[in-house]
Amino acid sequence: MTVSSDFPLLRSLDSPADLRALPAARLGAVARELRAFLIDSLSRSGGHLAANLGTVELSVALHYVFNTPDDRLVWDVGHQSYCHKILTGRRDALARIRQQDGPSGFPKRAESPYDAFGVGHSSTSISAALGMALAAARQGVERRVVAVIGDGAMTAGQAFEAMNHAGSLDANLLVVLNDNDMSISPNVGGLSNYLARVLSGRLYSTVREGSKKVLAGMPPVWELARRAEEHMKGMVVPGTLFEELGFNYIGPIDGHDLDALLSTLRNLRALKGPQLLHVVTRKGKGFPPAEQNPCDYHGVGPFDPETGVVARKGGKPSFTQVFSDWICDAAVAHPELVAITPAMREGSGLVAFSERFPQRYFDVGIAEQHSVTLAAGMACEGLKPVVAIYSTFLQRAYDQLIHDVAIQGLPVLFAIDRGGLVGPDGDTHAGSFDLSYLRCIPGLVVMVPADERECRLLLQTGLEHDGPAAVRYPRGTGMGMAVEPGLANLPLGKGEIRRQGKGTAILSFGTLLPEALAAAEALDATVANMRFVKPLDEALIEELAARHERLVTLEDNAVRGGAGSAVGECLAARNLAVPLLQLGIPDRFIGHGSREQLLAACGLDATGIQAAIEAACRAADCAPPRSRLIS
Repeated sequence: MTVSSDFPLLRSLDSPADLRALPAARLGAVARELRAFLIDSLSRSGGHLAANLGTVELSVALHYVFNTPDDRLVWDVGHQSYCHKILTGRRDALARIRQQDGPSGFPKRAESPYDAFGVGHSSTSISAALGMALAAARQGVERRVVAVIGDGAMTAGQAFEAMNHAGSLDANLLVVLNDNDMSISPNVGGLSNYLARVLSGRLYSTVREGSKKVLAGMPPVWELARRAEEHMKGMVVPGTLFEELGFNYIGPIDGHDLDALLSTLRNLRALKGPQLLHVVTRKGKGFPPAEQNPCDYHGVGPFDPETGVVARKGGKPSFTQVFSDWICDAAVAHPELVAITPAMREGSGLVAFSERFPQRYFDVGIAEQHSVTLAAGMACEGLKPVVAIYSTFLQRAYDQLIHDVAIQGLPVLFAIDRGGLVGPDGDTHAGSFDLSYLRCIPGLVVMVPADERECRLLLQTGLEHDGPAAVRYPRGTGMGMAVEPGLANLPLGKGEIRRQGKGTAILSFGTLLPEALAAAEALDATVANMRFVKPLDEALIEELAARHERLVTLEDNAVRGGAGSAVGECLAARNLAVPLLQLGIPDRFIGHGSREQLLAACGLDATGIQAAIEAACRAADCAPPRSRLIS
């Protein structure tokens, strides 16, 4: 595919007002340039490609028909919002998307007035849009509110909770269901597009509402009419569920047919009450490699825009790959092992497992709460569930983790990926809080491997533990430690000394160990690799406190309530009066950039760690540790 670097029409559009000033006949050219621009730009920067290629025409049509930003447009998740960003004044900034000081990969209220709601997690759009619609009604403002949600996001309970509520309130809300994976897509074509125009039209709506009033006094006749309408719609549309929730269902229509989109959206803009427009799109539309393999081009690095070949980084395996290898090996030795994921098979490293053990693999969709309680039920009957989940997504199932797993002491292992700062995905995806929210749960073992080898060993430790356990590891690669095969484990609650020094002891929790060792080399400090946040190696802490003038804790987690706080509690309980410096993620949300940039900004690289220790010594008016510059 040849991608042009010249986009004259697109470059003349600095806002949706410019788009709306064009005749409708030119929107096809806008969509073509928009799709080419997206491919050209992301081929250099990387980003979410396939989903955004599927929403080109939909983005153009929405901003053309609705008076944004006065009309509110709420995107679910945000993986599909790049075209929206390009059309709302961030075209030239797209080259820096997900980079430090560049635009976020997700809608953010602070970034643009066109980003009506900040998102990162799935299935929140309908709830937020309903809130906006109710606020407009309360304030007497004539405003349209649109939620755009993908079919995958519709697997989450929150989406149906919001729809059930919206239908009962008769709120003025349009939900656009962007379906790029449902089996009904063959229904899309001329007939369904025509019916969508008719069913969304003012005449049909007027007759439909009038009939309700006239026939309401004759219940048997009204019931017959209602069933007849449902039967007619049911022959061509799968809308009965949405109608039962109180929505007027329209569709499905071709989400790449601009004429159908424009006419249907215009009709729907004039209607009152909750409406649902079902559009069918294709992920990766217009870029054959992404059409053929949309999962591979969901979140992608720089690639060749002609061939689609992605620039691969060689070298060390990621922590996700370490988990993938381990769980396949463990499944052979443990026939009771099963794996569960809330729609994150690829991201969590379960592709190989799902192919080798399909009967022991369960993808529950975007339903984090269900995934945890499902695991609890399996554990009750003797299975050994492993829940592979991102740190930030586990937050959604916190109640289930406590009530359904921990209170019952069930042997569920949580393999928590994306712990700590995640880099380009920013604050909505950062696993900044898991050590804080996990360590306060009674009976839960919390493990933080320092490297790839320890990750495998601690996963096995957690699997063999007769109770709930969690292993937390970051996105990307580690130190490059060799990972031995086999199913060895590590003793529960035991850390180790990695460097002997004097004066200062650094207690490192997790994969910041290399930074701790580099800082310790400059300061001649001791370094302990703690491995366990719970149970803490209290004997090791007491030993280090007895031999050093000060202790420093280091973690890639919120400093409030994290592993450092646990060490402080241990010292207080044992009445050990030794100065303690806690280093971690500061008490604010950290934006996007490379992981290395974000760690440095938080003072969690070797230079920052050394500087913090020296500053603490100066503030305490104590002798600074012997130090030298870190090379």
